[in-house]
Amino acid sequence: MPELPEVEALREFLDEHLTGRVVERVLPLAVSVLKTYDPPLTALEGGLVGSTARYGKFLALRVGELHLVTHLARAGWLRWQEAMPEQPPRPGKGPLALRLVLEGGGGFDLTEAGTQKRLAVYVVRDPQEVPGIARLGPDPLAEDFDRDAFAALLAGERRQIKGVLRDQGVIAGIGNAYSDEILHAARVSPFKLAASFDEAQVTSLYEAVQTTLREAVARAHGVAAGRLKAEKKSGLRVHGRTGEPCPVCGDTVRSVSFADSSLQYCPTCQTGGKPLADRRLSRLLK
Repeated sequence: MPELPEVEALREFLDEHLTGRVVERVLPLAVSVLKTYDPPLTALEGGLVGSTARYGKFLALRVGELHLVTHLARAGWLRWQEAMPEQPPRPGKGPLALRLVLEGGGGFDLTEAGTQKRLAVYVVRDPQEVPGIARLGPDPLAEDFDRDAFAALLAGERRQIKGVLRDQGVIAGIGNAYSDEILHAARVSPFKLAASFDEAQVTSLYEAVQTTLREAVARAHGVAAGRLKAEKKSGLRVHGRTGEPCPVCGDTVRSVSFADSSLQYCPTCQTGGKPLADRRLSRLLK
């Protein structure tokens, strides 16, 4: 799933390639993609593209007085094309969900792999009309998101820190991959209760949030949209690297599986050398 650093890079890319252009047409090609109907997609046609904003993992493209907002979900992506095919695409065929064509050529496709269609597109007058944006917590890279603001979010939070970091209503933009990376950088167990952090641990975790995300944004800066996925994977130290040596201590990276996801961690760096219980795997072995 694209997370804050990749979505921020897409925002920069679209700002550079779309600002000042005019939308010629917008074609919805998957039944599930469009989540709003008033204003219609056709209201974007002929509109001048303004700046692009990021809200957590959401992208909001200003077109005239409206906003085209998208959330790429787990398997969605944006594919830029300098020249669009002359033949219009056939709805319902392949991963193509939506196509935006610019006057004078070029534009982008929104695609989604797999069978679980969760990619979402909204046309709204204000991005805050999108329910997912309205409920977002603070952006971790915002200027006013300091150590004390972070500490206030953890205070009284009885959930495991992994789940807290991924909760978009608490902090916007962090997902499964970067929460693993943040916790590894901070040398914290993903199962540690958020409210149990002492002052020094809160500071260490806050610094890990800032360093991990800012370094990922810097790596993605200037990378073409089509190469962002590979760039993300190349920068990950533990996430998606089960069975590989930890780049810090050399211990084997381990995994805990859940119903529809998994987390990765280093026992030596994060859990005092003790493997975490993988309840799903334990049930399978019974």
